[in-house]
Amino acid sequence: MTLEEAIQALEHHESFGTFILNIHQLREECISELSKANYEDLHQVSGKILAYDQILQLSNYEEIQRRFG
Repeated sequence: MTLEEAIQALEHHESFGTFILNIHQLREECISELSKANYEDLHQVSGKILAYDQILQLSNYEEIQRRFG
């Protein structure tokens, strides 16, 4: 099973929807942290945002938000 197939199977489950909506919330919290981050933490916070973005893109976040949000 490919990653895309696994996500397609999971996106029909409400618990996966809840998980992805929480990932989105974590991403938003990291974005708000950017304004408070010092230079040393900036790279780490940016990396978290990128990781959350990748998860949201892979999981078809907009469709999940429409369905479960």
